[in-house]
Amino acid sequence: MRGGGGHRLRRAAWRQRRALAAGLTLTAAALAASGLGGSGGEGGASVGGHGAAGAAQRRASPPVRLVSAPVRIADAATVRLLRPGDRVDVIASEGAGADSRVLAKGARVTQVPSESTEGSAADGALIVLAVPRTTAATLAGAGISAGFAVILC
Repeated sequence: MRGGGGHRLRRAAWRQRRALAAGLTLTAAALAASGLGGSGGEGGASVGGHGAAGAAQRRASPPVRLVSAPVRIADAATVRLLRPGDRVDVIASEGAGADSRVLAKGARVTQVPSESTEGSAADGALIVLAVPRTTAATLAGAGISAGFAVILC
């Protein structure tokens, strides 16, 4: 009867190890499914053949810095519908019958100056948008010759 107690102790330790292994396996599966496991892509698979290096580069890319861009919208009545925080697409057109093009998608309105500070309604109305620097340069260049319109997103 001497060895009976030791055998039970070994079995209890074995069960505890199996439970710990099962818990670690579930944790690893959950991390892999959520994409937090550090593998090379979304959902644990590499995307586009870039592997872990491509994923690290995407995570390390700096955030896009936004600048304020004043834009004169041709229709002053449309501007009265806008509020700071709204998202708009900015469209430029050279005139009636000319092709129009989207210059900024999903730009955030930061300021809508009051009507008392505006010029005549025939000149349109000014708004200030938060956009990337390259988009601001495009808007400024197109604003010289084109009229702008906005679409609320």
